[in-house]
Amino acid sequence: MTPGDDYHHHTRIEAAQVDLSFLPHVNATLNAVACVLLFTGLVLIKNRRVEAHRNCMITAAALSGLFLVSYVIHYTWRAMIHGGSHTPYNGTGWIKGFYYSMLISHIILAVTVPVFATRLIYLGLKEQFDRHRKLARIGFPVWAYVSITGVLIYLMLFWFNPAHPGP
Repeated sequence: MTPGDDYHHHTRIEAAQVDLSFLPHVNATLNAVACVLLFTGLVLIKNRRVEAHRNCMITAAALSGLFLVSYVIHYTWRAMIHGGSHTPYNGTGWIKGFYYSMLISHIILAVTVPVFATRLIYLGLKEQFDRHRKLARIGFPVWAYVSITGVLIYLMLFWFNPAHPGP
């Protein structure tokens, strides 16, 4: 055993003493609530309720940020405990293809959400509404898609996955 192996061994033991297996359920809840807030914010702005829209969208962004922090913590913990960071999906046939297609599109688009959200909030707070509206035509559907598919991925992994018969 090399000195580096000893460090990783102790790190794994320490990580095993903390059970963070509940975090995917927290993450799915944060994602779902953010999604509801996104669509609520859309309805509010369509009804010209600017202040309520702003509050809704800032809260959605905060929950999405909290989700990201929680996701990274869980991802790191899982890698330390299991030596791998992903929960395997064991569906078969067309559903497996559907799952992985959705997962890949979700991951690619999820990288853009913090950029969109930050820029949209900035433009809104600076009252640059024309630029905000123009960017929101792209950013909103991407953010909504990532939130919805995040919840669907969770459901497929933890509720409808032969490897995990339930949370």
